[in-house]
Amino acid sequence: MIDLILSLAKQFWPMTAFIILVIIGYIINLFDKKIDNRVNFKYKDYPHMKPIKIPTKGKGFWAAIMLWVFGTRHWEITKDFHYSLNGENFVIPKGFKFDGASVPKFLAQFLSPVGLLLIGGLIHDYGYKYETLLRKNKTTNGIRSQKWMDKTFRDINIEVNGFYFLNYLAYWALRLGGWVAWNKHRKVNAKVDV
Repeated sequence: MIDLILSLAKQFWPMTAFIILVIIGYIINLFDKKIDNRVNFKYKDYPHMKPIKIPTKGKGFWAAIMLWVFGTRHWEITKDFHYSLNGENFVIPKGFKFDGASVPKFLAQFLSPVGLLLIGGLIHDYGYKYETLLRKNKTTNGIRSQKWMDKTFRDINIEVNGFYFLNYLAYWALRLGGWVAWNKHRKVNAKVDV
């Protein structure tokens, strides 16, 4: 019987990994100290956005396969997204392009990049690109560190979806691997249009 269970677990390893994460998450959730209003995040409407076409046409077979397997869907904000953090009003302007939360492809069947982590991912992507956030009055909140952006991502998502384990898992994944995207954006050194 044990051999059958182990054989099935190996054969269906993505589901096995998912089930193990759910069990660990449930145990952590039982003992986790809940902290509400970490960043006192507020918003009225979900972001208005449209998908950006994935450019596979005319790329040739192998380039199209590479885009399909390794590419990610990007989105464009079609209406200014207004929100507040700790009582300060911020905006992500219309026209900003982002790819949502960075979810490994093998986990995307369980966790969409624009699913539970959408709003935190949007604000995080903006912060990673510009190293700051844009206030509603068109000033910034100053240069912020990668760690500050990662913690803000985590705390916004906790306030939005209340799923502590998932948000901490995403936070620690950012702390371990987010430096690649952060450094790429620092090389480009994009500045906010104010």
